[in-house]
Amino acid sequence: MAIERTFSIIKPDAVSATKIGAVISKLETGGLRVIASRMVHLTGDQARRFYAVHKDRPFYGALVKFMTEGPIVVQVLEGENAIARNREVMGATNPAEAADGTIRKELGTNIERNAVHGSDGPDTARQEIAFFFPECDLPPAE
Repeated sequence: MAIERTFSIIKPDAVSATKIGAVISKLETGGLRVIASRMVHLTGDQARRFYAVHKDRPFYGALVKFMTEGPIVVQVLEGENAIARNREVMGATNPAEAADGTIRKELGTNIERNAVHGSDGPDTARQEIAFFFPECDLPPAE
């Protein structure tokens, strides 16, 4: 299986609840390696650009507001089948539907405040990584 990279956000709810370490521990235990990480506080403009794919959805305004309410931790993860693996470790978007032991089941509050974000495919991962991490910030791919 090929080593791939994916993008992850620890959202404001998990950061404010001091769960950064718990999230990273779950990711690492799940076979993912953090190869780049930084804490940022998104501006409204940054959040609107990052979530532009959702601009016509009814939850877009609330999402932008939530993602700008406090700092977030953005990360690049690497591992075998990293995109699918990260999504498995995160759990279903709605914590009430997430499997036991997943990040969202243990740390999420509801479908909006669900602790983490992860890329849903290779193209999205590349775009999301590039949004926060210029190539010069990343180690070369294995």
